[in-house]
Amino acid sequence: MADTIRRADYFHIHVADKPGEGARILGALKDSGVNLLSLTAFPDGKGTTQIDFVTESAEALAKAVKSLGLKLSDKKRAFLVQGDDRPGAAAQIFKKLADAGVNVHSANACAGGKGGFGMILWVKPEHYDKAAKALGI
Repeated sequence: MADTIRRADYFHIHVADKPGEGARILGALKDSGVNLLSLTAFPDGKGTTQIDFVTESAEALAKAVKSLGLKLSDKKRAFLVQGDDRPGAAAQIFKKLADAGVNVHSANACAGGKGGFGMILWVKPEHYDKAAKALGI
């Protein structure tokens, strides 16, 4: 299978950095039928954790987050990559962006079962369209 690269909207929330918050939030998303395409969580240095979500339905995500009394960020943009796992899979994507003079601001990738991999990557907003062109989308 060839790599599939697509534009992705993402949203984030900030939650207390304590045990159980992830389970509470993900449980509410599950109960609301929210299907996540990507999730990235990391401490933001303020005693809280930022959780980024890419989902099939922004509306369902917003409703679930609101039911928890949390504030969802404005829509932001990233790229979602899916393909066959192989040596250098991410390197090829990074090379395309480097050749176009686009810096990858952040990335998160993982090999999945059955030989697949996925990656979400972020570039600065002012470089988003240039990156999309370099990626052929």
